[in-house]
Amino acid sequence: MNSIFSEQEQQYMQEAIALAHQARYATKPNPNVGCVIVKDGKIVGRGFHPKAGQPHAEVFALAEAGEQAKGATAYVTLEPCAHFGKTPPCALALVKAGVSEVVIANLDPNPLVAGKGITILKDAGIQVRHGLCDAQAKMLNLGFLKTMATGLPYVRLKLASSLDGRTAMASGESKWITGAEARQDVQHLRAISGAVVTGIQTVLADDCQLNVRQLKNVDLSTIVQPKRVVLDRQGRLPLNAKILQQPEQTMVMTPFRAELDALGVIQIEPQPLSALFQLLAQQYQIHDVLVEAGATLATACLEEGLIDELIHYIAPTLLGQTARPMFSAQLALLATQKRFNITDMTQIGQDIRLTMTPVTGAV
Repeated sequence: MNSIFSEQEQQYMQEAIALAHQARYATKPNPNVGCVIVKDGKIVGRGFHPKAGQPHAEVFALAEAGEQAKGATAYVTLEPCAHFGKTPPCALALVKAGVSEVVIANLDPNPLVAGKGITILKDAGIQVRHGLCDAQAKMLNLGFLKTMATGLPYVRLKLASSLDGRTAMASGESKWITGAEARQDVQHLRAISGAVVTGIQTVLADDCQLNVRQLKNVDLSTIVQPKRVVLDRQGRLPLNAKILQQPEQTMVMTPFRAELDALGVIQIEPQPLSALFQLLAQQYQIHDVLVEAGATLATACLEEGLIDELIHYIAPTLLGQTARPMFSAQLALLATQKRFNITDMTQIGQDIRLTMTPVTGAV
């Protein structure tokens, strides 16, 4: 049930959200979760899930709280798990510790949990409330929550263009339209993603790597690098492409090629984009997908309604009519335009970053 929460309780959950945020690049494919234990108005235990395979947030918080956990309240950003995986159920750990109440931000749509954690707690006589800071906590795990609820990943499309909507000169030259600060910002988008998807034309033109190479004040060894997914329906990917320097991190949608198999590259048979994204989520546990591509793939994703969020970096420059556009569809009627809601607008260096979500339905 939802409840009215005090300002103090909001501060406790904000602390739990901040804890979860510390491991935002490291927990894939697991969600980011934070927990604080409060006894007599004082935080006695803090914890967050640091990495897949390691204990969950509740375990660390309970360990710090020790005997003070008995009769305390646990504030946790996601419903405590109820199943045995690589670690025991956190709901049982809370019961064993003797907490009297658990306050949850987000319910877990994972079929292995989905209310079962709450049931375990309530059956043990523990009071449970949920919905505290739920919108903020949801931002920690957009991909995980969507995948568990729908079977599809959360898909972000990243575009970078001039003021006149151009992404490269007619020759293909595109380095660099946006500034260093914007390019650094994209490293963060890659780091929170389970996979970066691109088209073969982008690889042939830029010989890109699409990995995380630099993040300010972050040890790169702690980052779970995203898989790089190349859509190559005609088998044109060169074996000396930089994106193959880490073949175990590379997936190619292509007719089977023995030479790629010998390198250890994961090959995926050609299929529609929607089926590909579903495969990434369900078979490979990739919950967040970042599309970094040219106009053809970007347009296909938008036209097929596969984009949850559009991140558009706009450089204060004009490239002219002959430069390449960022969107290749030909729309004859105003009624067929693609509209978006702006959720954030931030200046990054000399560039502007627009974060948007598609408007569904009619204009």
